[in-house]
Amino acid sequence: MKKYMLCSILLATSSSFLWAKTDEAILAEAKTNTVTVAQAQTLPDETGVTLNGKIVRQLATQSDEFEFKDKTGSIIIEVDDEQWKSLQLKAGDKVRILGEVDVHSDQPTDIDVIQIERVK
Repeated sequence: MKKYMLCSILLATSSSFLWAKTDEAILAEAKTNTVTVAQAQTLPDETGVTLNGKIVRQLATQSDEFEFKDKTGSIIIEVDDEQWKSLQLKAGDKVRILGEVDVHSDQPTDIDVIQIERVK
């Protein structure tokens, strides 16, 4: 019985990891899936997307979370430190992001950014 319980626990905790998309798969999907913020907020978890818009603000000093906005609304994006620091992102910057829709049960949908670039 203990072996069965242990196997069940291991399977439950690892199954989402085993089925998660790789960054490469998400980027490939994102490159062919340009959407608006309003559309992104309705997509399933782990959908690869490209969004174009502006940085509104950084949520807190040294935070990896930013508010991003396009003509249809705003959404929180999570940008790894090495990406936002090297770009020196700030409010008003026009950017293109490629990332993954991240749906939560207890907070609003956000975007986990894989690539970000400043655009003119």
